[in-house]
Amino acid sequence: MSSLLVKNIQALVSCDGQDRVYEQINLYCEDGLIRSIGPETPAAERTIDGTGMLCYPGLVNTHHHLYQVFSRNLPQVQNLELFDWLTTLYEVWKNANEDTIRLSSLTGMGELMKNGCTTVFDHHYVFPNGAGDLIGAQWEAAKTLGVRMHFSRGSMDRSKKDGGLPPDSVVQTVDEIMRDSVDLIQRYHDPSFQSMRRIALAPCSPFSVSAQLLKESALLAREYGVRLHTHLCETLDEERFTLETTGLRPLAYMETLGWVGPDVWYAHGIHFNTEELQLLADTGTGVCHCPVSNMKLSSGIARVPEMLSLGVPVGLGVDGSASNDGSNLLEEMRVCFLLHRLNSSDKAPSGYDVLKMATMGSARLLDRQREIGSLEVGKCADFFLVDSRRLELAGACRDPKSVLATVGLKQPVDYTVINGAVTVEKGRLTSIDEETLFQEADREINRYLSSL
Repeated sequence: MSSLLVKNIQALVSCDGQDRVYEQINLYCEDGLIRSIGPETPAAERTIDGTGMLCYPGLVNTHHHLYQVFSRNLPQVQNLELFDWLTTLYEVWKNANEDTIRLSSLTGMGELMKNGCTTVFDHHYVFPNGAGDLIGAQWEAAKTLGVRMHFSRGSMDRSKKDGGLPPDSVVQTVDEIMRDSVDLIQRYHDPSFQSMRRIALAPCSPFSVSAQLLKESALLAREYGVRLHTHLCETLDEERFTLETTGLRPLAYMETLGWVGPDVWYAHGIHFNTEELQLLADTGTGVCHCPVSNMKLSSGIARVPEMLSLGVPVGLGVDGSASNDGSNLLEEMRVCFLLHRLNSSDKAPSGYDVLKMATMGSARLLDRQREIGSLEVGKCADFFLVDSRRLELAGACRDPKSVLATVGLKQPVDYTVINGAVTVEKGRLTSIDEETLFQEADREINRYLSSL
């Protein structure tokens, strides 16, 4: 039995259904679960002094492309929009192998964890011919770091010769994709309570995959009880593509293929119209909001205030590092808050609303809301601690519910705890030497980018 006690916490923001904030409280965890929140001080294998600390539920990242960590801040793509950006970068991404994926996953997930993230969903859809076991490489990285991981078997079957964007070397046939999807579900999907790994099926986007692949992915996902994810309504170019090729707007096209419902969530969702937002709300179809990526690629501003008012499930994601240039969900929260204040004034989500998006909102997109996303007895012991006595937070913590989005955090968190284990301590990863990882990653980056 493993146990952890955090005592004398200054403020614990639970993000529960009653939006409770506890003051001068103790948090006790046992076997990866929260056992008590209160004045009790049970004996524990490890005790952390929470004096002056703010405690939050672990953040849940619901859209990422970890392999892109190694292709960020490239001058060749800095001022491109999505389609041209993708076409250029596919020529880099086709060089990925197991080392690329393992090291970029360690790097990207490590950065996320250092900034309070405890659950990571990765949308991996580039499987170059002969690249090896890429999902296996990600799982090794996740185990090393101790992070709660949601993988995806992403896919593309429409290459340049079919009118798509990627080169032939990173696409497969529908039959190949379906066989591999079944194999990966059987190997990696653990639907049990407190699971550290699950998998979703995630074809890349309407302009990179065929209708057959989308339809068969939906059928297979429901046969095996896994979730569905893809990019949708990210750009007006995508909208024009589906109108020209199918006669339908993107969401209407996806609806004909079985892609609406509470087991589906989309990345971005910038260009939904009012009727489509209502359809999302009526069907429980979710949206992962990625504000930094949307701004960098000039894609637009998602109608998040309206989504929230209608009851659309909304979570938060950093998107790929090549369209964000970082893996920091705390930064995403502050950008989200500021972007919608600018665009929607008093109708924008509050700082606390944004925190709820990154915790319970994101947990709902992954169907993990009964396990993660809030600090409650019986839920997973996933949380992070921030010392409120930092110079950068002087005068800022009278409202601990909002401070992370309104003021923001300029340095890593003090502690990140996942499944009851301390994975970040004093701002550093506990399971890996960061300097050694940097050196290994830098060598692989030089190989990976050699074609530029």
